[in-house]
Amino acid sequence: MIYAIIDSKRKVIFLLWVLLCIGFLATSIVSYVVSKNAIRDAIVISELPLTADNIYSEIQKDLIRPIFISSMMASDTFMRDWVVAGEQDTVRINRYLKEIRETYGTFSSFFVSEKTRNYYYADGVLKQVSEEDPLDAWYFRVRQMQTPYEINVDPDATHVNALTIFVNYRVFDYARNFIGATGVGLTVDAVRTLIDNYQQRYQRNIYFVDPEGKIVLFGSETQPLNTSIHEHPGLKEISRQVMAQQTGTYEYRFKDESILLNVRYIHELDWYLFVERNENDAVKSIRQTFYFNMFVFIVITGVALLFTGMAITRYQSRLEMMATSDSLTRMPNRQAFDVVVGTYLNDARRNQEPLSMLMLDVDHFKSINDLHGHLAGDQVLIAVANCLRVNLREVDFLCRWGGEEFLILLKNCDAENALQVSEKLRLAVQALVVEYRKELLHVTASLGVSQWKPEEHIDALIERTDTVLFQAKYAGRNRSLVA
Repeated sequence: MIYAIIDSKRKVIFLLWVLLCIGFLATSIVSYVVSKNAIRDAIVISELPLTADNIYSEIQKDLIRPIFISSMMASDTFMRDWVVAGEQDTVRINRYLKEIRETYGTFSSFFVSEKTRNYYYADGVLKQVSEEDPLDAWYFRVRQMQTPYEINVDPDATHVNALTIFVNYRVFDYARNFIGATGVGLTVDAVRTLIDNYQQRYQRNIYFVDPEGKIVLFGSETQPLNTSIHEHPGLKEISRQVMAQQTGTYEYRFKDESILLNVRYIHELDWYLFVERNENDAVKSIRQTFYFNMFVFIVITGVALLFTGMAITRYQSRLEMMATSDSLTRMPNRQAFDVVVGTYLNDARRNQEPLSMLMLDVDHFKSINDLHGHLAGDQVLIAVANCLRVNLREVDFLCRWGGEEFLILLKNCDAENALQVSEKLRLAVQALVVEYRKELLHVTASLGVSQWKPEEHIDALIERTDTVLFQAKYAGRNRSLVA
């Protein structure tokens, strides 16, 4: 009855709070829609291109850096002198390439000699490149190209053919004769990690497209529908316009949503940087402001209701505690046992694990009350309860069953182990010394032990345990017996 009244009061308070919130929403949504439409154009015109510029600057810093490292290697006098001198002492070039890799944190560093066709890397000579080997086609392409370097994606033979972005730089001697190719490599996974960082930081979808329209590089969490923008369900309508203009801001529809797109051509990579943003994300800041204002309103208008609800909740918690806790020992009572025993039985059935019950009775408790008074008996019960609590596991359930009796459920514990636990508890109680009015009181306890049988009703288990407890007391007390 008490719980029903309290629950009804809480429902009324909750309903009143909901009505206030609905009233606020009705007025706030109108202003939200107006604000959203008013600033959307401003976001598309200024914010998105500015964000793309920032991302482009970040990409220049993170991806263009290997180009400058390779350029430095190609113009390094040590490397050119070493090659011109006849490539003597390969340990020196290996040490140089290793130093480049470790100093600049690249995945790999290499040099291929035009004269000997040796492929040098940090750990030695990998092989001799050959025109017949398809994996070496990049080198002979670099020999013939007019530009000083190229960027390509190839498997790295020095690292178990891990897919790698290479910067291949042409190397010339002092007479401008081609003497080889050098450069560094970054794993595709490492670059994808950088893209993931950009996407998380700017909340954008970022990927790279080559001049043919092929999506060549994207984040690990991005799953392009097609490998070419010319086949993308949304982009194919504007793909040729995008590739022709190289740089600009566009909008297309995909899955009934408007996608804002900013494109930049990166000359150093000969790739296009695509930065996308969902229109919903574009107005995210406004939506967050709306949510914040709504939250502030709810807090301010509901503070009185909140305090009232807290008071009722606290009162209800006290009633529940009074109903399920023993006022003397501060431990669960029989009502609490009725609540939790079903959970213990269900766990035992589901996990097919043993469950045991102990019933403990303080020996000659009546004589303590008669000789020393009920207050002394209360102190003994408190001491026994604390003793049992500290000698049990957290998963075990302990309650005051009534008078001087305590009941214990031992989870995942068979009868043999339960008997050992009962002996441990018996000896702990036996060692107790309770001081009352300068008198030292000693007590002992008798325990009954039984193991739950599958599908056995809890009343039958309690009856068996109580019976064996009676047998322990009849046999002389201060002992444990198992059913």
